[in-house]
Amino acid sequence: MSIEINNESGDAVDEEKLVALATHVLGEMGIHPLAELSLLIVDETTMADLHEKWMGEPGPTDVLAFPMDELRPGGGARGDSESPAEPGLLGDVVLCPPVAARQAAEAGHSAADELELLCTHGILHLLGYDHAEPEEHKEMFGLQAQLLASWKEVRSPR
Repeated sequence: MSIEINNESGDAVDEEKLVALATHVLGEMGIHPLAELSLLIVDETTMADLHEKWMGEPGPTDVLAFPMDELRPGGGARGDSESPAEPGLLGDVVLCPPVAARQAAEAGHSAADELELLCTHGILHLLGYDHAEPEEHKEMFGLQAQLLASWKEVRSPR
């Protein structure tokens, strides 16, 4: 996997851990090993600008995903479709640490855990998952929980 990370936020973020997580998630999802992903970490002003420009909503948000190659669950750069997997440019996941920190405090876990959750969530969006409908929500959030659980196992084996 080629994962580029760029921290423009001014916040201290464990970039190596986020790259390792993204590598884990993409591997678990069967994504071609030559696929490319970009992680961008931004401040609230930049995130608010992106949120307004691309989603038409005011204020900063926690994560945005900008897919490049059209992927859908079960196809595209994944190896489980009828055609062989091909490398692809997955796109960009944009994270905002200050928003993540507020959400983490509300949820009762660390800001690092929240960034991992948001990174995983953004990657799933790049892979074509969504949560607009109840069945989609159930599938995406169930998969997200499985991926985070397997990540925690890898990070701290027994």
